[in-house]
Amino acid sequence: MDLTHAQGEGATEQFQAQSHLYKHVFNYIGSMSLKCAVQLGIPDIIHNHGQPITLPELVSKLQIHPSKAGFVPRLMRLLVHSGLFATTVRVKNQEEEEAYDLTPSSRLLIKDQIISLSPFVLAMLNPALVTPCHDLGNWYQGDKKSTPFESVHGMSFWDYNDQNPEFNSLFNEAMASDSGMMNLIVKDCKAVFEGLDTLVDVGGGTGTCARIISEEFPHLKCTVFDIPHVVANLAADSLKLNYVAGDMFESIPSADALLLKLVLHGWSDEHCVKILKKCREAISKNGSKGEGKVIIIDVVINEKKDEHEMTEAKLVFDMLMMIVASGRERDEKDFKKLFLEAGFNHYKITPIYGLRSIIEVYP
Repeated sequence: MDLTHAQGEGATEQFQAQSHLYKHVFNYIGSMSLKCAVQLGIPDIIHNHGQPITLPELVSKLQIHPSKAGFVPRLMRLLVHSGLFATTVRVKNQEEEEAYDLTPSSRLLIKDQIISLSPFVLAMLNPALVTPCHDLGNWYQGDKKSTPFESVHGMSFWDYNDQNPEFNSLFNEAMASDSGMMNLIVKDCKAVFEGLDTLVDVGGGTGTCARIISEEFPHLKCTVFDIPHVVANLAADSLKLNYVAGDMFESIPSADALLLKLVLHGWSDEHCVKILKKCREAISKNGSKGEGKVIIIDVVINEKKDEHEMTEAKLVFDMLMMIVASGRERDEKDFKKLFLEAGFNHYKITPIYGLRSIIEVYP
């Protein structure tokens, strides 16, 4: 056996492992570089430029101190490598020059568009959510039932929202921006809303998702139901979009269908069963035909069928829910258990919404 060759193979493997570890150690720099790009408005600058933008042009439009201009290429190099931006060759005065362009990912970050995830980036990378991640190891070793978020901030995520209006506003904007993605698929969901006259969006926030649905299905009377401080200053609009304040653990307005978008993943199994039981009561009160249903938009983990990147994104969301709100992402088996415990008889899962699926649940 060639020991030198064997040792060389072993060394190669270890250096590859080192690179793999270092990549994960410093993943946060990629996240913060993305946040920086949003804060500086780089996607908007490129978009408004109307064509790929050269480095000097980009720097001239950035509101940065002149002494920082030389550091911009390093930020852009990482973001290009990550697929958030692209480089292309632009010809000017018969000379070729490198220019930065948008990718599908950075197009989703352009502000003041129907679909913009910039608020989502800023909210999810806010120190309020990032700081508890530093305490994860201590949390595992401790015996407290509180979440890492509660350990760090001394209160639940929901109480923190109540007491910090600025973050609450940012978080609501983030949820609204995520709901804006419904614009891309609502036309493909006609079968889901057929035969319905009334819909209650439970935990519907500022009403972005319900508004998109009501615009596509004008006959559908939509109500947004959320806690008082979320809907306090929101009024019914011309699209028959009404806002009702309340507690989903106490009572939910009756309707033909109830919508739960990204609600269940924020709660424990016990709390989810309580929510679903209240949903079942609400749809059973709405007539005698028994045709009511609960429409859930949430992550459904499927490690066997999903691509690696899709699964990784879902698993990261699962950890986020554990850290912030005692919630979790679930697979089909987990959802089935919840539905049966809440008294529902059957369901249908349709993977349609990016990371999410639409689940129709019937009594």
